[in-house]
Order: sequence, then C-alpha cells, then structure tokens
Amino acid sequence: MGTGGVVLSLSDLFTQAAHNPVLGLTCLLVLAVVLVNGWTDAPNAIATVVSTGVLSFRRAVALAAACNLLGVLVMTAINATVAETVYSIADFGPARAAALSALCAALCAIVLWAVLAWRFGVPTSESHALVAGLTGAALALPGGLDNIRAGAWGRVLLGLVLSVALGWWVGGLCRRLLERLHPSLPLCRRGQLAGAGAMAFLHGAQDGQKFLGVFLLGAALAQGGGVGQTFSVPGWLMLLCAAVMALGTAMGGRRIIETVGRDMVILAPREGLAADLGGGLCLLLCTLAGLPVSTTHAKTAAILGAGSAGGGTVNHRVAARIALTWLFTFPGCGLLGFLLASLFRSPLSCGILMPGTIF
Repeated sequence: MGTGGVVLSLSDLFTQAAHNPVLGLTCLLVLAVVLVNGWTDAPNAIATVVSTGVLSFRRAVALAAACNLLGVLVMTAINATVAETVYSIADFGPARAAALSALCAALCAIVLWAVLAWRFGVPTSESHALVAGLTGAALALPGGLDNIRAGAWGRVLLGLVLSVALGWWVGGLCRRLLERLHPSLPLCRRGQLAGAGAMAFLHGAQDGQKFLGVFLLGAALAQGGGVGQTFSVPGWLMLLCAAVMALGTAMGGRRIIETVGRDMVILAPREGLAADLGGGLCLLLCTLAGLPVSTTHAKTAAILGAGSAGGGTVNHRVAARIALTWLFTFPGCGLLGFLLASLFRSPLSCGILMPGTIF
C-alpha cells in the first residue's frame, strides 16, 4: 500500500462531492453496485447450506451478511492487492470530467447487467462485470486500447481460469476425501455451517476490496489524478462498503440459490460440505495471492465438481445456461460500458452532468 496519494476523510468526500456533482453521482453508483453485489452475488455463498436444509433462508442470509462484513474489514487490512488491481485496471486519462463520466457509465453497465441476470435467476459475476464495464468505458475515451493496463488484465484472466478450474477440481477432491472418511450426517451439517460462513467471509474479502478500489479510483479522478497515484484505504470506507454489502445480502437472493443449489445439482449434505470446502479453499488461496477472482465462479464450479464426483444429478441444461451467461459477461457488459460512456460524452449529456465543462 502506498503512503501518499488518495487519502480521504469522510468530511473531505462530502466537501468534494458538494463542489463536483459527478463525484457525488459516482459515489452513489459505487454504493448501488455494492448493494446489488450483496443482493445477487453473495447468495452463492449460502446456496448449499440452504439447498441441503441445514439452515433456513432467513438464517443463512443473516449468517452471510455478518461474515461478509468481517471479510471486508479483515482481509482489506491484511492484504489489499485485489483492490489495487481493480484500481489500476484502466487509465481514464487526465480529463477529469470525461474520466468521471466514463466511470459512471461503467457502474451503470454493471448494475444493469446484474439486475438482468438476477431477473432470470442466473448467477453472474459482478467481479467480471466490473472489469468488463471499466474496460469498455475506458475504450470509449481518447486513447482507446492504450488506456487498458495489460498487467492488471493478466491478473484478472489468471484469476478467471483458477476460480473455475481450481474450484471444480478441489470440490471434487473434497467430495472423494469425504467419501473415504465417512463423516456422520450431523458432522457434515456442522461443517456446512462453518463452510458457508467461510465462503461469505471470503466473498466479502474479494468483492469488498474490488469496490473499495473503484471508490478510490473515483476519488482520484475527481482530484485530477488517476491510476498512477498510490492510495490508502480509510477505515470509514471499509465500514461503509461492508455495511452496504451486508444490507444487499439481507435483501436476499432466493432465485439464485434455487438455480445453483437445487436446479443445477441435487446436493446431499456431504456434497454440500465438499462444495463449501472446495470453493472456500480456492477463494482463500487466490485472495492471499492478491488475484481478483469471481466468488460466483469458484463456488458454482465447486458445486459442479462435488456433485459430479459424488454421483449427484447434474442438470446440464441449467449448467450450460450459467456457463453462457459467464461467457457473455465480458463482451456484454464491456459493450454496455462502451455505449454508455459514449452516450455520457455526448454534448447533451455533458451539459447535464457537468454544465460548462468541456469533455
């Protein structure tokens, strides 16, 4: 972490937002994305514990909300590399107003994509929607491809491959190990409680950091800086993002839980425990390595791996529908970000967003 650059107090943020309406809009949009993430992405952490009947939906949501909160606070304090990667994914250029409008466009694209996926009950990755939206918006600015940071994108692609491959493999491995150990049903159910809590904790650790990075990027752009600045994550911002994510989780995601934990694979407690262990180990390793990965991809892949290894009934049609959504997230959300950024840079939009400013 850097010692200089973007260091904001809450009063500083309010002062800057009062003089810069686009910064205020950016902050509200970041919080909206965090809320939607807690609402649509966090339910993946508790899909198995609900689908196997270990916890009721309401109790599982309360568990996930609390553990998400802890995950954001603890892991950001230990290792904020994930936030740094998202912060530096693209260069929005020196033009402050144009950069902030592009960031607003990216955030609008993420919310639209997530709500559409939730409407159809399909688990999508807000992490990859975030990267795609930021990239598409940056491409709409002068400089085009030169605005994209190859190093940060490389870490994203590595995380994408690992979250799916490692999640599936470790989920299957854990299921085979449990088959040999023959744990009792009560032990499996207690293990699922711990596993669901760990998954929710790591979801907060991963996704909370990503949105902290975007929040700080908006603050840096408002100050006329950009990805070249170092930054520190203030405690008040960690608490704010964690609380909003917890609120989103409390709003629930029953549609997504039914798709992942019941429609895609029929799980017994042993397969559910294996999926929690597999997804949790995958997320822990990637988070400690500082790789931005998708909690949705890791957990869903672990569920498929555990279900397949345990001889469970896998609905390949549902699995294929989920995979197609994943496949289209990058181009779909990237295109949305590009189109919205182009729209926001039009003369009419410029006058509405920031009167008197030349983009």
